[in-house]
Amino acid sequence: MTFVLHSAWRATAPYRVRIGLALKGVAYDYAAVNLLAGQQREPAYRAVNPQGLTPALDIGGQVLTQSLAILEWLEETYPDPAILPEAPLDRATVRSIAGVIACDIHPLNNTRVGRALSKMGIDQAGILAWTQGWIIDGFTALEPVIAKHGQGFAFGDRPTIADCCLVPQVYSARRFEVDLTPFPAIRAAADHAAQHPAFAAAHPDKQPDAVHA
Repeated sequence: MTFVLHSAWRATAPYRVRIGLALKGVAYDYAAVNLLAGQQREPAYRAVNPQGLTPALDIGGQVLTQSLAILEWLEETYPDPAILPEAPLDRATVRSIAGVIACDIHPLNNTRVGRALSKMGIDQAGILAWTQGWIIDGFTALEPVIAKHGQGFAFGDRPTIADCCLVPQVYSARRFEVDLTPFPAIRAAADHAAQHPAFAAAHPDKQPDAVHA
């Protein structure tokens, strides 16, 4: 069976899933979705994912959506190497880190929110301030957690779902010119994880639909 990942090169949600697939050693075909051109809203893609968002992972005719659900499915289906710790409390902490990013930071900063803000008359400077503000708010909450639990990676000494979420969000923060100086633990964990081959392979610049200025 050949998996197909519907992905957009710079979007952070499919970036998370690419990291998870790479960590698990799961091969897949790449189907690019051009978010800026609105391809996600066209009938052909709506037939794949009615929500019109990326990622969508086709596993032989059945389509999985939502990055955290896909990562959990990968963990349950391909348990080695594990991307969740063994202890229930540790697993809850990792899921909490991932949730802050995937549920609280990212949804306020994605393409459709930016489009909505623009339609409301907010200029690009205002949209940038909005984006930076929510990233800083989330990172302020995450910094002490990662400082406490990180041992190279965001939690412990091996990559977890927390890193699958953190590395793309730090990439996004840098893209939107967020000052990461107040977040040394976050910065160190993300930079350390980025050296891992799975994270390097999943980087936006390595994707077939990447646009290089």
